[in-house]
Amino acid sequence: MTAIDWPALMRAGLGMLHLPPDQFWRLTPIELRLMLGVDPGTPPLTRARLEELAAAFPDKS
Repeated sequence: MTAIDWPALMRAGLGMLHLPPDQFWRLTPIELRLMLGVDPGTPPLTRARLEELAAAFPDKS
């Protein structure tokens, strides 16, 4: 597990995003990173991607 860089998150949340302190402290670090665009998130699983995964990892009978 990596340490959380609270000073950097506070600069980003309070400074860059202009969040009020009460809103900042209610966020999880992951939510804050998403708001900052650091973690764009996982794209939704489409049928094409599901078929691609099924072909790559077929069920064994």
